[in-house]
Amino acid sequence: MLPLLLAACTGTEEVTSTLRLAVLTNGGGLLRAVTPEADTSATPVTDNGSAALTGGVSLDTLPSGRRLALTGTGGIESRNTDLADPQPFAAPGFTPVCLIQTAASAARDRLLTLSACPNGPQQLALYRENGTLVWTATLPPYLPPSPGSDTPPIRLAVLGDVGLVARPRVGGGSEVMRAAQTSAGAARAEVSTPLPTPALRDLAPYAAGVVAATDSGVQRLKASGEPDAATTIGAFGQGRIDRLWSGAAGTRALLAAWRSDQPSASAQPLLVWDGVATGAATVDSLRDLRDLTLAPDGFLYALTGTTLTRYDTVPGLSQGNWRPRTLLTGLNDARAVTWLVP
Repeated sequence: MLPLLLAACTGTEEVTSTLRLAVLTNGGGLLRAVTPEADTSATPVTDNGSAALTGGVSLDTLPSGRRLALTGTGGIESRNTDLADPQPFAAPGFTPVCLIQTAASAARDRLLTLSACPNGPQQLALYRENGTLVWTATLPPYLPPSPGSDTPPIRLAVLGDVGLVARPRVGGGSEVMRAAQTSAGAARAEVSTPLPTPALRDLAPYAAGVVAATDSGVQRLKASGEPDAATTIGAFGQGRIDRLWSGAAGTRALLAAWRSDQPSASAQPLLVWDGVATGAATVDSLRDLRDLTLAPDGFLYALTGTTLTRYDTVPGLSQGNWRPRTLLTGLNDARAVTWLVP
């Protein structure tokens, strides 16, 4: 089991994190490792090294907490807490490979990745945590709509060995597809006919299912992949949400939501819900939020294009005191952050 590093639940004591953070920056060209220090330390982080990359896309913590999955445009590999010992995941069996996005299951034991080469088909690959391939699938032919500030993005989610894909649809809204094996052990998954839906702006695993960020709030998905308006999570209201993140901070299972600043050109509140309160708590108002991770040390780490900030979820949720501390500044086009246990 991963160590739960909270010393107390009052939020009034100094808590020293023993976690390490991996940060993907320089537009995917540099992977850094840092250890956050206590608030009393004059130095916010200790630098644990870096590694140059080509085409870094995203980061995901693997179940042990001692390795991460690094998605690059040419494939996925795992690395240790020193960002070393790269172990490539199995080749997906289709070429060329142009990975643009990866989503992890709630338990982080499955990773669904999407390849989308220019003028080529969109293809999925589902992996186990050890890098072995579960299945691959080819999505139906796709005519993307013209990009715009209101065009929803492509988003992935994985639940067990089933993958979900939402992509923007010509004429507005999204279309969602479900990819699953037709028989146990099959190397190919069957993809359902694209189902038109309202705009799905993000997907995240939550409460044994998948939730979607929509223009009417956060909604759970039906088995078919459609958002269910009857299950709108009232804690986030009924306004537009663009990004979702789920995970555990300490012993709490949390769901974080943010409306992008792109449509409004102003900082937007980052909201966190513990699954119990009637309303989500406001952590901070942020611009250009790229990623965040909810870590077992009880902290939330939020990454913008230039800055990494730590928030304490224990006094934050109980007292509204998130104790923000800026850990890194001056980053260049930061893309992703995740935690590791050294």
